[in-house]
Amino acid sequence: MWKWEAEGTPKAVVAIIHSAYEYHYWYMWLIDQLRAQGYEVVMGDLPGHGDSRRRERVHNERFTQYETFVQQTIQVAAKEQLPVFVIGQGLGATLVIQALRNQHVEVAGVALLSPWLQLHNTPSKLSGALATMSKIAGNMKLTHGISLRDVTTQPQLFEDFENESIYSTKITVSWYRELQLLMKDVQAPSTTQLPNKPMLLMTGALDRITDTAVPRRWLMQQSLSEFQYKEWPNSSHNLHMSVEREEVLHYILDFFANVLRALGYIVE
Repeated sequence: MWKWEAEGTPKAVVAIIHSAYEYHYWYMWLIDQLRAQGYEVVMGDLPGHGDSRRRERVHNERFTQYETFVQQTIQVAAKEQLPVFVIGQGLGATLVIQALRNQHVEVAGVALLSPWLQLHNTPSKLSGALATMSKIAGNMKLTHGISLRDVTTQPQLFEDFENESIYSTKITVSWYRELQLLMKDVQAPSTTQLPNKPMLLMTGALDRITDTAVPRRWLMQQSLSEFQYKEWPNSSHNLHMSVEREEVLHYILDFFANVLRALGYIVE
């Protein structure tokens, strides 16, 4: 896990949780922009991602490992004794929802970007059947089929990552089964409500990975006193890699600033 210091006196700390198949280097532009605006940043690679997956390149991690990682990341951010914001992207956003529902974390506000609640892409036509098979099939390998062209609408960014040896969407049946259970669980009615914290949820109209109608509907069903929803017309899945990323950044910064003002902080 890494921490980047803010330029000047820090206003708050931002914990970033990335999506499946990614790693922290994809977020360096966002990290640099946040630092320049006075935010410290804490981020690490999800278990099984980044350098740790260069050799095997098959995702078979347990989702309890992800849950623990999210908790630890936010706990590290909280050590700075500053307000803590969380940005979750894709699967990372879904893991943040899970952590909030389980009341494992305390945050000032949350920005959820393109959460995985329902996917357009499935590993194969047989994936649903495979996910219900016995544990014998659990180690069977599949390819999720999410290409880098699905991730970003920025041609230059696609070229930068096209030859990235770390990127792999190979998974096991057991991993895919756990993913399906997670998405189902975070949408199910629960006696444990989300904490009433400010929330910003944003999606891209050109998203070919997730069904953007589902997170919008999910947000409207939550008992939150402060929430915002924004769909970006020219963006695909990863909003911080889109042609609109400057506007996306300003939207996030305005959200953070409004929360800090409500908490009594002076924001310049």
